[in-house]
Formats: sequence, structure tokens, C-alpha cells
Amino acid sequence: MIARVLGSGRPLIALHGFGVDHRIMLPLADAVQDLPWRTVFLDLPWAEAAAVTATAKSAVDVADEVLAEIDGHLGDEPFAVIGNSFGGMIARHVAHERRDNALGVATLAGVVHPAHADRAVPERTVLHTEPSVLETAGDAREAFEEVSVIQDAAAFAAFERYVLPGLRGADPAVMDRIAADYALDAVPEERHPEPFTAPALHLFGRQDDVVGYEDGLALRVHYPRGSFVVLDGAGHNVHLEQAGITAALVRDWLARIDR
Repeated sequence: MIARVLGSGRPLIALHGFGVDHRIMLPLADAVQDLPWRTVFLDLPWAEAAAVTATAKSAVDVADEVLAEIDGHLGDEPFAVIGNSFGGMIARHVAHERRDNALGVATLAGVVHPAHADRAVPERTVLHTEPSVLETAGDAREAFEEVSVIQDAAAFAAFERYVLPGLRGADPAVMDRIAADYALDAVPEERHPEPFTAPALHLFGRQDDVVGYEDGLALRVHYPRGSFVVLDGAGHNVHLEQAGITAALVRDWLARIDR
């Protein structure tokens, strides 16, 4: 499952979202490249590089495989974990199941409620569009428009570089299997109700109509060392649409761990 490792120092496990691959998390490497952390990027089962041997049939299977990969790669070495969307749900699971070794947890537009019908989400809103960008987007236009709140040249460049390759390479058969059983067998904060006292970061887009932000904010009591941030001008790809602020927040989270 390990797609690549960048940097040196303490391990930071990076977990991507559903239907994409590790490349959507690569901006994190730029954000932390001068820090004493090595980012370990995993490809989840539907990713092009992993799908050939994938056997996972549910979110529980994915979570078990991620834990096994981390245990096999790190042993008892302490680590931090960050996840985006579906990967955020898995990151919370990992942090709680390996609490003794978890230095901290962060989520970027993380899934809280697996079922879409249970999520509190805002209405779909696009804040800025540059028609010329959409006109030249080609066959990537529909996917870009569907998720992007800021539709300008910079946003499309980030989407084309970090999101589109994973979308195009994802295995639909593996995705269908897991989508049919998308929930963990227990909410991490309910299975482990004692507060998670390591530094945490939970970042949301104010215009995210995929997972929203209200459900994530409801977890705030469980994370006494948690920063909960809702960014305006960002949807489900909050870390791409607000890259600078996201980088600063991730660096702050790691600094809190370092202290």
C-alpha cells in the first residue's frame, strides 16, 4: 500500500480519499519538506497501483489493511496520521486503535457519517468561475466542476495535477465493492470514548457539500488538543483550494506535536 516516502524524520502517514490516489496528498510534502518528518503516502485498494491485488470488500477491510501496513512498516515507532475525506475517517480509526503510538491525528474534509443521508451539508455553491478555464478543461471539466468551489486557472491546475490522475486510474469494481459497505463497524470516538489528548487538527471547507463541517465540529469535545477550522472559499478539496492556509495549519499541528 505504500506508494512513496518523502523526507526524513518521524513518520507522518498520509491517507487519501475515495476514488483518488496518494497524489491528492502530495501538496503536504511541500508544506512539511523542511521539517523533521517523513511523509509515508499510502495507496488505498482502488488506486491504480493497488487495485490488481486488492481484496478489500468494505471500509472495515480497508481500515484493517491500513493498520497492518502501518504495523509492518513502523513496528512500535510513534507516528502521526493525516487523512482526507474517506481517508480522514480511516485516520481517526488508526489514531484510536494505535493510540499508544499515535503522536497526533489530522483530517482534511474528513468523513464523519458514512451515509450521505446522515450528513449535514450546505447547499452546493460555486463562489468564483472563470469561463475560459472551463472551456479549455476538456474531458476533465465535469469532474472539476462537480467538486470545485473556486473554478479558476490555479484551482484547475491543482485538480489536474493532484486529483485527476487518481480519478482516471481508480478501479470501479473495487470502488463498488467498498462503496456498498462504506462504514466502519464503530465510530472511533465511540469505541474509544476517553478523550484523544494528542494534538489534532480537523479542517473543513465552509462550502463543502460532500461532507460538510457541522458533523466534524460535533467531535470537538473529544479532542481537547484539537484545532477545528472551517475555511471560507473552500469545498471538499479544501487543502487544494486553500493551500496556503492548509499548509500553515498542518505545520502548526506538527509543531504542537514537536513541543
